[in-house]
Amino acid sequence: MSESENVSIGDQLRDRVQLGMPGVVRRLSELVRIPSVSWDDFDRAEVQRSAEAVRELFAATELFDEVTIHQYEDADGRLGQPAVLAHRDPLPGYPTVLLYAHHDVQPPGDAEKWQTPIFEPTVIGDRLYGRGASDDKAGILVHVGALESLRDVLEARQEPFGIGVSILIEGEEENGSRSFSRFLEEHRRELEADYIIVADSDNASPETPSLTVALRGNVTFNLTVRTLRHASHSGMYGGLAPDAMLATIQLLNTLWDEQGATAVAGLESHEATVPDADEAQLLAEAGVIGGQLVGQGPLNSRMWYQPAITVTGIDAPNVANASNTLLPEVRVRISARVAPGQPAREFADALLAHLRAHAPFGAELEIDSLDIGEPFLVDAQGEGVARMLTALGEAWDTTPVEAGIGGSIPMISELMARFPAAQVLVTGVEDPGTKAHSPNESQHLGVLRRAIEAEARFLASHLK
Repeated sequence: MSESENVSIGDQLRDRVQLGMPGVVRRLSELVRIPSVSWDDFDRAEVQRSAEAVRELFAATELFDEVTIHQYEDADGRLGQPAVLAHRDPLPGYPTVLLYAHHDVQPPGDAEKWQTPIFEPTVIGDRLYGRGASDDKAGILVHVGALESLRDVLEARQEPFGIGVSILIEGEEENGSRSFSRFLEEHRRELEADYIIVADSDNASPETPSLTVALRGNVTFNLTVRTLRHASHSGMYGGLAPDAMLATIQLLNTLWDEQGATAVAGLESHEATVPDADEAQLLAEAGVIGGQLVGQGPLNSRMWYQPAITVTGIDAPNVANASNTLLPEVRVRISARVAPGQPAREFADALLAHLRAHAPFGAELEIDSLDIGEPFLVDAQGEGVARMLTALGEAWDTTPVEAGIGGSIPMISELMARFPAAQVLVTGVEDPGTKAHSPNESQHLGVLRRAIEAEARFLASHLK
């Protein structure tokens, strides 16, 4: 028996992951430097450049005969963003695992609110700062690092890499996964798997891993409220003619009750027991100024299992350009979260019906850019869940938790519908300090290392 065979494969994987971390951080930094914002108003060439960089990462593992980039039109004929795909067949008796992440990122936001350059990765303490450093370019490096570590350990042990592996690194998750269905249609054979690992979620803390068992769905759209045919002098007609801002404020105010909980008929909650949460910790994590949270019921239930409606943007003259006129129209962006168990289309229909029924002063409403994503509930009793919980516990040296997440990953429902026999496992590279989608997004490097080790251990658990 060789010396390597006397050492457990788990210990070997831990050592290999630790050895590879400088290279992981370097390559993650290279990805962060590419401003791959997939939203319509940003440069598509940067998303293409990001896809090419990701393709090179997986090609360099030498585990795949071919790593390719594809893009397809969505149902409305709009060309989607490029995704990276690869596949290797399993040896007889081994399963296939599909590894998913996304290489597109959110818009940068207000540069003045960032403490570091937005697309220049910067390490401060144990965190790497930059847009996309965590969501979800770190997820890509989890997959790359896990595959490399397992490859090298198996080579040292002179054992075969028998597991089948499929790769899908999407390029428009942050923009609604509009063409995702086409990828599943065109590449069903390569993507079909026994397990699907989605490395795009959260952890309870930098020291405690989570396996996500529930995600809210999402409904997003732009709402234009129009009350006048043209702008008019606010001194002449103010207090008489209904301006669009007045109508918009009154209309939006009907969406919530006095506690800030949704007040729209037809929006459902999911009934499930949740663990207690520390209110002071949540206040601190969210940066709440007034010391009061909104909504009703257990704190974790509000985040995981209840609907929510947020206004995330307003198109109106800014203060510097404000004139003394009544606004004829105002446009807002609505981002709503759908509780697990309710079809997202049903939620959207109820919300839009509510807005139309409550439009004040005869205001005209216009809806555009409606995107819908389904919520997600996992079968927590599945064999894959048990394997992943074991791998997480071994990698993090602590007991993992099963948790719901208030955010949305709409494409998971499509994966489940297309591959109903697969077990979907949603793991995380984030933690409460990540600030994904916000200024000063960062990746905790200790979390990244342990996430890589956990995935490598999960893959190794299927070895003969």
